[in-house]
Amino acid sequence: MSVKILGIESSCDETAAAVVEDGSKVRSNIIYSQIDLHEVYGGVVPEIASRKHVEKINQVIKKAMQEADCTWEELDAVAVTYGPGLVGALLVGVSCAKALAYAKGLPLVGVNHIEGHIAANFIEHEDLKPPFMCMVASGGHSHLVYVKDYTEYEIVGRTRDDAAGEAFDKVARAIGLGYPGGPKVDKLAKEGNPEAIAFPRAHMEDAPYDFSFSGLKSAVLNYLNGCEMKKIEINRADVAASFQAAVVDVLTDNSVRAAKAYGCEKLALAGGVASNSALRARMTEACEKAGVSFYYPSPVYCTDNAAMIGVQGYHAFMAGERSGLDLNAVPNLKIGER
Repeated sequence: MSVKILGIESSCDETAAAVVEDGSKVRSNIIYSQIDLHEVYGGVVPEIASRKHVEKINQVIKKAMQEADCTWEELDAVAVTYGPGLVGALLVGVSCAKALAYAKGLPLVGVNHIEGHIAANFIEHEDLKPPFMCMVASGGHSHLVYVKDYTEYEIVGRTRDDAAGEAFDKVARAIGLGYPGGPKVDKLAKEGNPEAIAFPRAHMEDAPYDFSFSGLKSAVLNYLNGCEMKKIEINRADVAASFQAAVVDVLTDNSVRAAKAYGCEKLALAGGVASNSALRARMTEACEKAGVSFYYPSPVYCTDNAAMIGVQGYHAFMAGERSGLDLNAVPNLKIGER
């Protein structure tokens, strides 16, 4: 008998629902993106995001069930992101999932959003099984995670300040690219010279796998201000390429060193920044040189989606995890917390 999970995701500005079968087969993956709504503000406005989730979530779930050609009787459980994320946005998904689970008599499984990003790798890589090292890089998080088992994790490294995706957004705004910054910096960087400007690469002596991007962000802002004061023309493509190279170098170096130190033969990438073309290329090259197998999801599974929640929900469900109808949103939920 196959196991079918309805996944629901609403942690930020994507309203998403998916039906996943046996932890890897995606029967449907519906995503309603709010990027156009928030672009004018230069970032996500929590109140607008929450209201739009309320408006769209029932439509998105209905479409996911229809596209999967799945009835409620065929489902085994409802999985939902309950943290980390924007509290108002999370509450919409959690409330909807609890109502569905109660009304349809289905088990409820609360899923950690970051663990969902890690699980996105299982969709297209059947040979990827724990243990392995995973670099999770997104707008709100930069973590190096040792995945011991499908529901067991150890944080090896983390950001001390800005997350990688957050740094991309801030630098994109500074050079006039707007929101969302990651894809726009990636595109512009292809036209620039990554060695044009010597931006810093931060390494922590006391925590060799931790990250820090605030100094890099400040260096970019100082460079831009200095050029303006001296009336020097700014080559935005060179700035984008040099900044991106600095982020990619640190993420790659720390990830590969951690994988080798922990004896991992497999290294995976996850989160929104995992769709960055320069990071994928640099990681591929570094892993080949180190003799480590490298995995990453397709772009649609890197950004926020419900398929990854369905996948992780499946593994949690099979491990016997269940949530009560008192499940609440936990905006600062940590990896491995239950």
